[in-house]
Amino acid sequence: MTVSSPQSSSSEISTTNIEKRLSETATKLAHVRTEIGKVIFGQNDVVGQTLTTLIAGGHVLLIGVPGLAKTLLVETIARVTGLESSRIQCTPDLMPADIVGSEVLEQSEDGKRSFRFIKGPIFTQFLMADEINRASPRTQSALLQAMQEGLVTVSGKPHPLPRPFHVLATQNPIEQEGTYPLPEAQLDRFLMQIDVTWPGRDAERRVMIETTGVQKQTVTSVLAPGDLLEIQALAREIPVGEQVVEAILSLVRRARPDADSPDMVRDYVSWAPGPRGSQALMLAIRARALLDGRPAPSIDDVVALAVPVLKHRMALNFKARAAGLSVDDVIRSLCENL
Repeated sequence: MTVSSPQSSSSEISTTNIEKRLSETATKLAHVRTEIGKVIFGQNDVVGQTLTTLIAGGHVLLIGVPGLAKTLLVETIARVTGLESSRIQCTPDLMPADIVGSEVLEQSEDGKRSFRFIKGPIFTQFLMADEINRASPRTQSALLQAMQEGLVTVSGKPHPLPRPFHVLATQNPIEQEGTYPLPEAQLDRFLMQIDVTWPGRDAERRVMIETTGVQKQTVTSVLAPGDLLEIQALAREIPVGEQVVEAILSLVRRARPDADSPDMVRDYVSWAPGPRGSQALMLAIRARALLDGRPAPSIDDVVALAVPVLKHRMALNFKARAAGLSVDDVIRSLCENL
């Protein structure tokens, strides 16, 4: 008679438990996508990549012209996921204190004076920074510590932000007058850069009809803030095969211009992704697998997310621009050899 060891029995229970959690989470996330689809039409890739970023615990940079429902997307995702949200309209005269908050001097009834900290709009769970590149570099830098550490420091005192905390920033890719490009250090804090394009004809027809009538479609909350934290923790438990790990390493390292890089990279790339790019891609493929209800990511996930995860972590030189190449072209070329 064969007797299973306690260790193997415990392993089987653990595997079964994870599979059950994956199945339940995939069902919840499918419900989330269905609710979002009630008011966001023709942007399935944008919705999927945004949810993938949230599941991975990261921040999103949306690039798109006005009128593509970026603000509505933030409001809808916040409502469906049960997150508290706020919005900042970035302008050149916006000050760091307008985002972070400030201390005010108050006097009590007995004449004693003390400082009281008044929290700014950054103290939320889902922050939308609209047209972030219109804010001055000093104001943009106010977001750096918050995005990286989940807290802000005012007058030498740290103030933790709510958890979860996510930033969704938008940029207009056309009008650049009066803007301040985001520095590389801040771009690197965004897990993904997502390009929002025009909807297809059928989707735009649906937008035109359903948003100009008497009845307005509403969505209901599917998750609570605590649920999202549990989903983010579960995503980190998803195993990644050695072949997929090697594919990520190969892709990111070959994107750096050195002796072992392809000719295209050495000739055209001036700034390449660092280790944070590898980390971001690893988290993103785990989150994408969880969103799709799969027990493990594949190389197809690496290829699908390579452009949004890496493109804002790279820059091309003048020679590349003269040749009509884009960062997307270079990344897709590198993905062909995975």
